[in-house]
Amino acid sequence: MTGESKAKVNISALRTLVMPLPGCPGCQHPTIGRIIANVLEDMELDGSAMIVTGIGCNSAVGMLNVDCVIGSHGGAPDMATALKRLHPDNLVFTVQGDGDCIAIGAGSFIGALTRAEMITIIMCNNANYGTTGGQLAPTTLMGQVTTTTPEGRNLAMGGYPVHVPELAATFKGVAYSARGALTGPANYQRTKRYIARAFQKQVDKIGLSVVEVLSACPPNWHLSPVESLAWIEEKMIPEFPLGEFKNVDVID
Repeated sequence: MTGESKAKVNISALRTLVMPLPGCPGCQHPTIGRIIANVLEDMELDGSAMIVTGIGCNSAVGMLNVDCVIGSHGGAPDMATALKRLHPDNLVFTVQGDGDCIAIGAGSFIGALTRAEMITIIMCNNANYGTTGGQLAPTTLMGQVTTTTPEGRNLAMGGYPVHVPELAATFKGVAYSARGALTGPANYQRTKRYIARAFQKQVDKIGLSVVEVLSACPPNWHLSPVESLAWIEEKMIPEFPLGEFKNVDVID
């Protein structure tokens, strides 16, 4: 290198991969995984972190060099509950898709919130069932075309989209809830801060924390990766506003 300097990149929380990630071009699950790895390293938690995921492909999980447990489909918060109670000094968090978290996993999710489990739940929202064919999900937008709503989601058949961080904020045992996106450097950094704050609530033993991340799914949206980022800005963010919905340091 002549006249240039290269910033040092810490990647100890990332695996050395010997095969391609199971993600489609433009999928943002690997980006979410990279953010999690960077946060774990910044907080010096990469040696004590434990991740739980449900059944299904998730690039964010496969690329993290931390202890991992694959639970039943939708049951990640239940498995995380058990791990946290057995290992109270470890950071325990889930990484789930929207279907895994708030469709088949809705009971597990609500149960963990109700019990104020000392865990962190990270939900990737790509507004469809991304790994099973692009069907209607709880987060599918009104009017959005999916393989099971070819004429677009409508109220009579599909109801309304679920707003997970806003829902979580209504539970007394939740210390932190937020929603981020990855549509540019500013939102990337905001999302990184949200995940760091969520982990810190667990470290400080305040309460459960939830972070939703809007994530592109170009193949099922029938858009290019660049078009998908614009679609998130134009369609998803108006329905799912970014920001923090609860941030408390004490739960009475």
